[in-house]
Amino acid sequence: MSSLPQKADLWQSTLNWQPSDRQQAQFQTLYTEILSGNQRLNLTRITEPDEFWEKHLWDSLRGIFPGDQLGIGENQTGIQAIDIGTGGGFPGLPVAIAQPTWQLKLVDSTRKKIQFIQDSLLPLKLTNVRCLVDRAEALGQDPKHREQYDLALIRAVATASCCAEYVIPLLKVGGTAVLYRGQWTDDEQAELTEALEILGAELHHCDRFTTPLTDGQRTCLILRKTSPTPDDYPRAIGIPTQHPIV
Repeated sequence: MSSLPQKADLWQSTLNWQPSDRQQAQFQTLYTEILSGNQRLNLTRITEPDEFWEKHLWDSLRGIFPGDQLGIGENQTGIQAIDIGTGGGFPGLPVAIAQPTWQLKLVDSTRKKIQFIQDSLLPLKLTNVRCLVDRAEALGQDPKHREQYDLALIRAVATASCCAEYVIPLLKVGGTAVLYRGQWTDDEQAELTEALEILGAELHHCDRFTTPLTDGQRTCLILRKTSPTPDDYPRAIGIPTQHPIV
């Protein structure tokens, strides 16, 4: 069985955080579960230990550490968070491991992937995760989910304006969304800013950085919800990708 690197000093120097022994063991279990699940599901092409550490674990947690940029307090308990388009569980599972007092919903439209995550919760010893097979457009119009979350996480599943339409309706006013992106351009930012005005949010911070092992270009866009989202958003399933909001 392959072992993940620990890299405690690198965790500390880059995120001002490092995993406990329990959390390190959970990361190792997650890695083992992913390698096993990959034999029957297309979960990830990233399987080499250092690459998995950087592109799945570190990258997932770079969106929430350092936590002052989120405006929710790095160690605040009771945070209600949602991960849209979680796939094999990223960034949601690493975040759930790193923040055991947070409650996370992991959402994907592919039932087999959500079943994989559900089956992994027991070996991961995670009790703060709930799984949903659904689409963001449906959740955003569901009173059980609309404006119910403090934090929303979404990796680059679509354009930034489309991702914003998926997550902003789910946030409480004052809530925060983190959009995980690669490189980021001024044109994309102008388009996103226009979309956010419609959705009742603003771009709070554009966090550009490089990954610690391979110097890959990454951006985390920190969005803040400033007012209730108009009832028309999110639009029906498929519309945000086919007809962008701007």
